[in-house]
Amino acid sequence: MEVRLQKWGNSLGIRIPSNILKSLNIKTNDILNIVQEENKIVISIPKKKKISLEERFKNYHGDNLAKDFFWDDPMGREIW
Repeated sequence: MEVRLQKWGNSLGIRIPSNILKSLNIKTNDILNIVQEENKIVISIPKKKKISLEERFKNYHGDNLAKDFFWDDPMGREIW
């Protein structure tokens, strides 16, 4: 399939046909990889690494970054 390279602001861009986007489940603001391989431009969907809950807590050291805070004194009919 041929597409036309067009000026978009200070850059150049191509439009990806909607049937291709739908078949690959690509949506607006999704992150894509783009690399140059010799005389080709290759656009690919990055592999999403699934992180287990255990892995998420691996670097957690028990520091609770949340601090207590207070709003201003009640004014009017607020009940605290």
